[in-house]
Amino acid sequence: MSEVTKRLSFLDRYLTVWIFAAMALGVGLGFFVPGIEAFIDSFQVGTTNVPIAIGLILMMYPPFAKVRYEELPDVFRDRGVLGLSLLQNWVVGPVLMFALAVIFLPDKPEYMVGLILIGLARCIAMVIVWNELAKGSTEYAAGLVAFNSIFQVLFYSAYAWVFVTVLPPLFGLSGSVVDVSIGQIARSVLIYLGIPCAAGVLTRVVMLRFVSKQWYHAHFVPKIGPITLVSLLFTIVVMFSLKGKLIVTIPMDVARIAIPLLAYFVLMFAISFFMSRRAGAGYEKSATLSFTAASNNFELAIAVAVAVYGIDSGVAFAAVIGPLVEVPVMIGLVNVALRWRARYFVVRPAA
Repeated sequence: MSEVTKRLSFLDRYLTVWIFAAMALGVGLGFFVPGIEAFIDSFQVGTTNVPIAIGLILMMYPPFAKVRYEELPDVFRDRGVLGLSLLQNWVVGPVLMFALAVIFLPDKPEYMVGLILIGLARCIAMVIVWNELAKGSTEYAAGLVAFNSIFQVLFYSAYAWVFVTVLPPLFGLSGSVVDVSIGQIARSVLIYLGIPCAAGVLTRVVMLRFVSKQWYHAHFVPKIGPITLVSLLFTIVVMFSLKGKLIVTIPMDVARIAIPLLAYFVLMFAISFFMSRRAGAGYEKSATLSFTAASNNFELAIAVAVAVYGIDSGVAFAAVIGPLVEVPVMIGLVNVALRWRARYFVVRPAA
């Protein structure tokens, strides 16, 4: 086991295992338990499955509660880093994932849309972990995460509408992509991003009136962190139980989704790292910019996919594969970053 893996928490270290287990449990329930689909559908109110909606909102709450919003001014003062982060996160990343989705999955429109939604959801949670392991800048990571959090709340719905509905017809895919309105996406973003964002900000503001920032991050944040994983696994179990009979017949679909995802994470990290280095950023800032750009908010992608396309859709299925690929790849990229640190940067010994 590598030193980087050892430094992860028990839950984070085996996240890929938990996701595989949740998928297997869901498939088993869907395949062997009669009436499971009808039972899940009994909790439906209109087009919303209430337990799933609660799970998705809870899944997004801890990341927003742990963001250091007060450090945003530091990022805004460094216009070079902010501009580079904006370019990497909101131009290069979405365009690269869109290109890979169109190239690898033109015959699977729902999977293609799922990948596009992942590419548009910039990371606001696990990136803190990867950045810390890679010895990046903690302050800049917190500031960029805060900035991306706010940017996503304001612009994710517009981005999703452009990349899912407007752009595909320009590449001859108008007949295969399900049309979705900006209103549909905006409603789901408002519910599944807006509510947990407001709850997270309120939690932080109120609690910091009574406890120190150090206590908040050392004691409270670790306590609520597992809520994200539990909610994610619950969602995966339900989603895969609805498609259990189908999934056993399409094992290669997982591979087809995973290949462009793997290419995206590796390419995005490498592109961002060398863009940052070329722009004159030191190692700490380069690492932070690269992990911020290469990581994705798969919780948001899953929430939007479920809300807009349905929990048993191919779009939601593709979104779930995101963390399955991202976690082990990011652990590997942390090791790559540390090697590049020794190769491309002068590391000053600790005083």
